[in-house]
Amino acid sequence: MAVEQVTPPVADHGEGPVWCADEGRLRWVDMLAGDVLALDPGSGEIERTHVAEVAAALRPRIGGGFVVAVERGFALWEPGEPRPRLLPEVWADPSVRMNEGGCDPRGRFYCGSMAYDAAPGRGALHRLDPDGTVTTVLEGVTISNGLAWTPDGRRAYYVDTPTRRVDVFGVDPGTGDLVGREPVVEVPAGSGSPDGLCLDAEGGIWVALWDGAAVHRYTAEGVLDEVVELPVPRPTACAFGGPGLRDLYVTTSGLDLDPARHPEAGAVFRLRPGVRGTPVLPFGG
Repeated sequence: MAVEQVTPPVADHGEGPVWCADEGRLRWVDMLAGDVLALDPGSGEIERTHVAEVAAALRPRIGGGFVVAVERGFALWEPGEPRPRLLPEVWADPSVRMNEGGCDPRGRFYCGSMAYDAAPGRGALHRLDPDGTVTTVLEGVTISNGLAWTPDGRRAYYVDTPTRRVDVFGVDPGTGDLVGREPVVEVPAGSGSPDGLCLDAEGGIWVALWDGAAVHRYTAEGVLDEVVELPVPRPTACAFGGPGLRDLYVTTSGLDLDPARHPEAGAVFRLRPGVRGTPVLPFGG
């Protein structure tokens, strides 16, 4: 499968791609720089906005603008404003930061955390409701990563990277809460570590493999059926976008890599896998 580089290596630690259909642009973060980037695929123009000390993930809001996960909590970015408004911190410990997230079908924004030194069990999964309420829904996490709901809203796939697994939760039909976590994919040693993920319209799970120089597609049953190799060792996350959601964008990191050996690390890549993606779920607040 052909892989195209669509940006220069503009991010030290690129993460969290999301297709924003209303503006026809891909947005993602340069996480530890605290910047949100936006790509116009037609012109190739890239816009960069500094939003906070850390910009971990973002999603569009139903009424316009974005919700952003920042170092120790959340922020709301109103349409037309130059930067988001920070909400009260979820925790005070400066050694723990947000890492990756996504919205559920009820419009609630989940984002998981991790310790800066990746100490085991110090992260958690937090949920911001549209009314501003914050709830911790999962504790004892090490590196909270990919999270995506199936189009029918009955399941959610989740990655805690050091487990080397993609797990699946059921969803309580009454409350929307995540229940009954089970492993669905186990990534063997030597293939990289599972990082961000997204789903296609046929139920496939696309997973970026940190230190694996690849994106894998698994069936809903956890069977590996596609391997896309990349020219950089640290892909971080993937998202469908473009016309008909037929393009798969992949963010990458240059963190702790020698730029002389890996000059493309930190760029965004695009491939066309022959299957459509699922639309991004927006934040309801």
